[in-house]
Amino acid sequence: MKAEPLIVFDMDGVLVDVTESYRGTIIATVKHFTGREITNVQIQEYKNRGGFNNDWLLSQQIARDLGFEVEFDAVVGHFKKIFWGNGTDGFILRERWIAEAGLLERLQERCGLAIFTGRLPEEVEDTLRRFAPHLIFNPMIRTGDVAQGKPAPDGLIRIAELVPDRDLIFVGDTVDDARTARAAGVPFIGIAARTQPCRESLIELLEDEGAVHILEDINQLESVL
Repeated sequence: MKAEPLIVFDMDGVLVDVTESYRGTIIATVKHFTGREITNVQIQEYKNRGGFNNDWLLSQQIARDLGFEVEFDAVVGHFKKIFWGNGTDGFILRERWIAEAGLLERLQERCGLAIFTGRLPEEVEDTLRRFAPHLIFNPMIRTGDVAQGKPAPDGLIRIAELVPDRDLIFVGDTVDDARTARAAGVPFIGIAARTQPCRESLIELLEDEGAVHILEDINQLESVL
């Protein structure tokens, strides 16, 4: 009998609530360079346009649209300074793990777990060490592991090559995630949290990109597998 599909998770907004970490860092970075305070709604509007999976590029683009041209390296440097802090005050420590106790453990036994994320390897490692050191995500594809990031399908294609005996399901929360899955020919389950800014627009976009299900969070995942 054929094994159940391997579940491939995006991290931000799927495994981890990053409202106060990555998105908070975008807000703080833009304010540092422009003096303007943007909102989570504005960030989501950019995300819904697609092409902004990289939060450094997004921060630079928002600053540009506000009339401030900032060197990319300067954006990256300040973003990292806020995100990591001194080890005790970095915005990365504001993250919240979304999965309820036992969910991913059951899915690990039933289907297996993998990750395809735009995070850097050290960002993936830090979060998993704090929240889920006992879970096995294999394979893991992060920034630098494939030539092109989302919405290119390279990451999912690479995972499929590494586990050629398994079908895949990709779980993500952005239009870029959905486009990645469609380009790779992989079924896509979308996440649109009740608290998500521009939620109705996001749901419509994910449906247009062929999502087979749209859930409020991954704790509903077992009901549709």
